Amino acid sequence: MTYFFELLASFLAVIVVISIHEFAHAFVAYKCGDPTAKFAGRMTLNPAKHFDPFGMLCFAFAGFGWAKPVPVNPYNFRNYTRGSFLTSAAGIFVNYLSAFLFYPLFFLTYTYVLPLVAGKYMSGFLFKLTLSLYSYSLSFSVFNLLPFYPLDGFRMVEALNKRRGKVFVFLRKYGYYILLALIAINIFSDYLPILGYFDILSYVMSFAVNTLGWPIRKLWGLVFGF
Repeated sequence: MTYFFELLASFLAVIVVISIHEFAHAFVAYKCGDPTAKFAGRMTLNPAKHFDPFGMLCFAFAGFGWAKPVPVNPYNFRNYTRGSFLTSAAGIFVNYLSAFLFYPLFFLTYTYVLPLVAGKYMSGFLFKLTLSLYSYSLSFSVFNLLPFYPLDGFRMVEALNKRRGKVFVFLRKYGYYILLALIAINIFSDYLPILGYFDILSYVMSFAVNTLGWPIRKLWGLVFGF
């Protein structure tokens, strides 16, 4: 039963984090001159519009995943390069910002709410939900910096790279499969310890939480006095 509530909390956190991410792409694309996502009904926080079952399952179980990509027509941008880059980077930036905002929610819930909550299931659910909102926002921000198609990191490189070299073509063609392999290694490394040596995504997560999360924890630590 405890596992069920923790899994439910993870899924809810995934839905919130991904919806914010995809809305940011659609909103910035619209502001840069491309109304494609808006006309497709994707400039919304409604998670049903962004739902990708397999991507969200990966996110819930591995902490890494994706949503249904927002449709973008870069030829509508007033400035092709700037519009493409800003639209791709928007989700990364907004997820980092949301991690900054979710951390005090986690801290306040852990410090003041959980001691008042009766029942281990509800307290476990609230702890997992607020922690996941923060950690998933942070990990999703860093995860999308990876230069594998179809992640935002690849799109950012694509926007700035007018000369399509062999490395770019390789990542465009095989990036999706590399990504799936990395996620599979991350999931099964718990059962086959030898895979831990190749678990690149765990290193990414560690970097996200320990390095990029440090300024967030430090600043809010000064605010709350801990």
